[in-house]
Amino acid sequence: MLKPWIQAQPRLVEVAAGRAPADLVIRGGQWVNVHTREVIPGIDVAVADGRVAYVGPDAGPSIGPDTQVIEAMGRFMVPGLIDAHMHVESGMLTPAGFAGAVIPHGTTTILHDPHEVANVLGLEGVRLMRDESLLQPISMFTQMPSCAPSAPGLETTGAPITEGEVAQAMGWKGIIGLGEMMNFPGVAAGDPQMLAEIAATVAAGKTVGGHYASPDVGRPFHAYVAGGANDDHETTTEGQGIARVRQGMGCMMRLGSAWYDVASQITAITEKGLDPRFFILCTDDSHSGTLVHDGHMNRVVRHAIACGCDPLVAIQMATINAASHFGLERELGSITPGRRADVILTSDLAALPVELVIAQGRVVAEQGRLLVDCPRIDWPERARNSVRLGKRLAAEHFRALASGDSVRARVIGVVENQAPTRALEADLPVQGGVIEPVGDVCHIALVERHRGTGGVVNGFVSGFGYRGRVAVASTVAHDSHHMIVVGTDRQTMAAAANHLGDIGGGVTVFRDGAELATVALPIAGLMSDLPAPEVAEAAQAIVRAMQDCGCTLNNAYMQHSLLALVVIPELRISDLGIVDVRSFQIVDLTV
Repeated sequence: MLKPWIQAQPRLVEVAAGRAPADLVIRGGQWVNVHTREVIPGIDVAVADGRVAYVGPDAGPSIGPDTQVIEAMGRFMVPGLIDAHMHVESGMLTPAGFAGAVIPHGTTTILHDPHEVANVLGLEGVRLMRDESLLQPISMFTQMPSCAPSAPGLETTGAPITEGEVAQAMGWKGIIGLGEMMNFPGVAAGDPQMLAEIAATVAAGKTVGGHYASPDVGRPFHAYVAGGANDDHETTTEGQGIARVRQGMGCMMRLGSAWYDVASQITAITEKGLDPRFFILCTDDSHSGTLVHDGHMNRVVRHAIACGCDPLVAIQMATINAASHFGLERELGSITPGRRADVILTSDLAALPVELVIAQGRVVAEQGRLLVDCPRIDWPERARNSVRLGKRLAAEHFRALASGDSVRARVIGVVENQAPTRALEADLPVQGGVIEPVGDVCHIALVERHRGTGGVVNGFVSGFGYRGRVAVASTVAHDSHHMIVVGTDRQTMAAAANHLGDIGGGVTVFRDGAELATVALPIAGLMSDLPAPEVAEAAQAIVRAMQDCGCTLNNAYMQHSLLALVVIPELRISDLGIVDVRSFQIVDLTV
């Protein structure tokens, strides 16, 4: 069992000196040293009280009759992988379900920002996520969400977060810092609440997560950096990443289910030869299907290597760089004395097959099999009853009204594999006072679901390619998490929306009035408490159903869930209207 270092110190000394037996010894491995960026053969590792006690040749003196001995047989001993920025809820899983999904892939530390739950349940939701995280057999640190709503005045959240609550949470066990500060215009403008949240975090000696989703690196960018953000994961180009690092920020390069931002930035290291210390790998958002079938941080590391990165540098960016960024380098991120004994055994550094996983001194997975329990909390009724539509929806609620024979309408343009959208315009016909989509343009509606107001905002979106009478509805709708419905037929849209209201939230695909696939997400309308493989199977059914309806986008569901993300350009929808994120203004649907 893991003990605080100060309690474990005397025994660590005894084991390292060979005067006391270790709990576990890994014998005969190749030590991947992320401090010196070298591989050292013929090394043993001795573990006591969940921490590394000794790393060197021949740990025989530390082996007693009850010591568990693992023969590495020349395999590489890699530090357990760290996801430096992510959102558990994006996997449609609770912290326990997420941990169970990623442990076999070699992830032993997660730093997560539960701002999805915070937007639905407020501080209570953050505490629940923190509570379940602390129960896990790996290290799961929680960042206190900073922005609920993410853009005040442009959306209405289920439960606003205040600067007082942020300051309160900084004293909680398991809180590692402030979640991504998405209100970058507010910080740059000197908004008192945003600055107070950052100040409270810095006063607690913790890290401030950043989010600067703009290509502008002029005065607003410099003002944002001066405001105290320590990192940014919204960079998508080499130049953007370099600009952050030059200002002392960590550049978090993400590979999620829908984000492919590593290849376009890693050239700063592989071609320009910049110091990689402030470049960090992360996932941000990973679909449950991605976790079960493709991997987690091991997938990101392999991708970085495939993009030309030295395997040892890629491993550094997923271990010691992340640990150092959060001030945790004395706790984790390397296989060195005093650190948590988080180790992967692998036979190939480039392909990175995860053959054995040790977390906090325990063998937790082997050959893709989870070997430990991931405890769950009992989620309260309030968390399971969060979808309140206020009325039964009908086709008439999904009409965008206008006069004349045609209008020029604003259209949200989806960009495959990217978080930003395009602000498009299209000439659409008006029939009987109702604007009708044509070609690739679909209806989009945002249905208020936190307070039961019955409110519906209508607009248009392109890029999904749906054919026939189709509707896709989801109560996962970053960041305020109302309900987003995209479709080609208003009656089908109403049927899909009502179905989610009946089951308490989730994602569903309807065609010709009939349900094709559904993932039930009864916890905050965001998460399931079923095992990851079952959730992944249901989620894959959603993906297949969207494809059957004509959509060819890669991971189109993730794109769907981000259509209301009013802090990332260019055009979005919220419960208050159509939002032009370039100017941070609510605009008319018609031009």
